[in-house]
Amino acid sequence: MSLLHNNEAFPHIEVAAVGGGTITLPDDLAGSFGVVLAYRGSWCPYCNAQLASFSRAGDKFADQGIKVVALSVDDEATSAALVAKHKLAFPVGHSVNAEEFAATTGAYTNDDPKYVQSTGFVLAPDSTILTAVYSSGAIGRLVPEDVLGLVAYIKSNA
Repeated sequence: MSLLHNNEAFPHIEVAAVGGGTITLPDDLAGSFGVVLAYRGSWCPYCNAQLASFSRAGDKFADQGIKVVALSVDDEATSAALVAKHKLAFPVGHSVNAEEFAATTGAYTNDDPKYVQSTGFVLAPDSTILTAVYSSGAIGRLVPEDVLGLVAYIKSNA
């Protein structure tokens, strides 16, 4: 497992999307600031709070040109129910292979049951990593206010 670092290119990842199609990273975020949220699963109260907070901040993210995607090991039906519950307007990927995702991104995993621990990335418009947040357990994750502040700071110093 090798962590991803600031200024590195985000690796190529393809994930099945809720509702059909594929989320292709970083391509689907290219040209905009991007946020990639790997969440533990729909059963996780911290993940639910994080996803709901990003959903509530949707207008602010759109105003700043920030795109968000989320993904987990949950199957499509479980992921679709989570999207409906929180009215998530950003793409959500499902059925992620935890081992492959961890090998590609350095994310921590849980062994039994197998899932990806909360992991978040903020990407520049050129798909390089601005910041990576790795959690080895239930807490520690990106929050919308920090992402908005980081992007505002970068834009004001460009």
